[in-house]
Amino acid sequence: MLALITVLYVYPFLVQVATSFKTEAEAASDPVSLLPQTFTIAAYERLFLHSDFPLWFANSAVVTICVTVGRVFFVSLAGYALARLRFRGRGVVFAIVVGVMAVPTVVLLIPKFLVLNQLGLYDSYAGMILPLLVDAAGVFIMKNFFESIPVEVEEQARIDGAGSFRVFWSVVLPMARPALITIVILSFQGSWNELSHFIVSTQSPALTTLTKGVASLASGQLSQGTQYPLKLAAAALMTIPVAVLFFIFQKRIMNTSEGAVKG
Repeated sequence: MLALITVLYVYPFLVQVATSFKTEAEAASDPVSLLPQTFTIAAYERLFLHSDFPLWFANSAVVTICVTVGRVFFVSLAGYALARLRFRGRGVVFAIVVGVMAVPTVVLLIPKFLVLNQLGLYDSYAGMILPLLVDAAGVFIMKNFFESIPVEVEEQARIDGAGSFRVFWSVVLPMARPALITIVILSFQGSWNELSHFIVSTQSPALTTLTKGVASLASGQLSQGTQYPLKLAAAALMTIPVAVLFFIFQKRIMNTSEGAVKG
């Protein structure tokens, strides 16, 4: 059963990679075969030499790295504050965080555009990055993980004179490595594949990301015809960074509470 499910999931990806090395005529006549009759890298040459694909890739890389690093830091801070610090309205704040998770993203597109435009952040890297730095689901995950860590591990540090941030940074955060890796993967994947936010936050071709660029390819921006090899080559290249990141950290994402009780 697992082998069958694996084939069902992997086969479309293999078709995507195989088609990217086919000629246009072969891709149109036999789109699901895994062995190209005429092997060619014309689609990749066109992407890198005759399109803005390198610029799209660079923009996505810059935004994704900034968002991933920033989100890991901020959701960790927020999660620790909600799990450990006692302040008035903490329950209300957490309820709002949970409520935000239930709001469909499409509902926030127009308000997001209006806010970015009003603040002068529209069509800039800041407008692309800042709204993605905090994620309600990430705060929820980190809060639950921090609550699973025994309070006793923090008491010794406080006795030695460490403040709240020092306890968080030097004691608790290193123990939260499984949860942090989970947030890294989710943040990287989410920001790398983000499309709707970039549609409402930018319009300049110089700030086009991979998702917007590949969407424009799908609409036939570069030339007429189906252009299956070109489109699937772009999609295959776009898949590689997320796949590599997941395969590197897959063993550590499976148990987000590992190590909490041991500490």
